[in-house]
Amino acid sequence: MIINIIKQIDRFTEATGRALSWLTLVMVGLVVAVVIGRYFVGLGSIALQESVTYLHALVFMLGLAFTLKRGGHVRVDIFYRSYSPRIKALVDLLGGLIFLLPFCLLIFFSSWDYVLASWAAGEGSSENSGIAAVYLLKTLMLIMPLTLLLQGIAEILKAFLILRTGPEATDQDKGAKAVL
Repeated sequence: MIINIIKQIDRFTEATGRALSWLTLVMVGLVVAVVIGRYFVGLGSIALQESVTYLHALVFMLGLAFTLKRGGHVRVDIFYRSYSPRIKALVDLLGGLIFLLPFCLLIFFSSWDYVLASWAAGEGSSENSGIAAVYLLKTLMLIMPLTLLLQGIAEILKAFLILRTGPEATDQDKGAKAVL
């Protein structure tokens, strides 16, 4: 049961992370188009510039869960890397429960009214020719903590399983994969 939950969350995070990574290429293409348009053709597009900002926010905010899954977030590796797999799992379990989950819930609930107000107003760009959907951008403030919370739950469950299986795991990633 727990293993299936972890697998499903990891699959979802992996799929969204890979899809988001392709958006970085789209973002680079749009930046090139903006630069060529502005400096070589003499044409500018506020909507095109704003779309780069939207994509940037999308990639970074929704890429947080993917980064967590891949172990890419900052931690004090000077200590962590020398820990045994069980101690690493304990640190990950406690860190997830004490810091990650409350942080995600705080962001979600403190953003709720702000995002709903933006939707209610149909908030658009402050520029006349900008993207008329700022409320969609602000919705990322609700989606980001949900995806991060979901992956955080998977990481907490992995740490729990590593603690439960004992010291036979040689490192946390191998231990989690062996359990899964």
